Amino acid sequence: MKMKERRDYAAELQKRVVFIQECLAQSGAQGIVFGNSGGKDSALVGILCKKACDNVLGVMMPCESKCNYNEDMADGLALAAQFGLENIMVDLTKVKAELRRQIEAAGQGELAPLAIANMVPRLRMITLYTIAQTRHFLVAGTGNRSERYMGYFTKWGDGAFDLNPIADLTVTEIYEFLCYLNAPPNILTKAPSAGLFEGQTDEAEMGITYAAIDHYLFYGEGDPETIRKIEAFHQRSEHKRKMPRLYGEAAE
Repeated sequence: MKMKERRDYAAELQKRVVFIQECLAQSGAQGIVFGNSGGKDSALVGILCKKACDNVLGVMMPCESKCNYNEDMADGLALAAQFGLENIMVDLTKVKAELRRQIEAAGQGELAPLAIANMVPRLRMITLYTIAQTRHFLVAGTGNRSERYMGYFTKWGDGAFDLNPIADLTVTEIYEFLCYLNAPPNILTKAPSAGLFEGQTDEAEMGITYAAIDHYLFYGEGDPETIRKIEAFHQRSEHKRKMPRLYGEAAE
């Protein structure tokens, strides 16, 4: 089997720095804000943005999950310290609880579990855009190619951003790039998780490994059940990758 050619990450770094700088120049923005989750994707985005621009703000936004306040916060702070990132923390636990209470009290009744979980990335995006508009910054997205193909992101939550410098990279390549950049070790070794609820991991929630997803994206190969599952995720989430339909516009 032909092996995937490893990217030249020195060249990739320079190309992505130029991309970020072009986005800033075209928009007239004065800097970039990103969600500093303590995870792999946000770490790479933070590093790339800092290498392209002095004004970069990481925002840690814990919400209920214990790992948000412990391991994730420690890793986010380690990233900020190592790469000289300005960093703040906005606790969303009480905000989420109050919003849920208000919606349910308005007559909606008990909310669906997935709707409750998706409140978290949507509240985080509200936070980032509020800060961005105040500072005249752009919001950097932190989603990778593997997650995008699977639709493993929240519509109008972490799927919303002004620029995304890592959108073409699979999870495998994210880790390779972070190793090249000498990112904090724990970010490279802990299980990927959006931290939406206690004990949540990406792979457990999807029921498939990133290794299997990336192998399929690189080579179009996998066992039949794996391919069926990946394509089912992709088809169900197609609406997330398209702009909403507008009356008067022809359907694609």
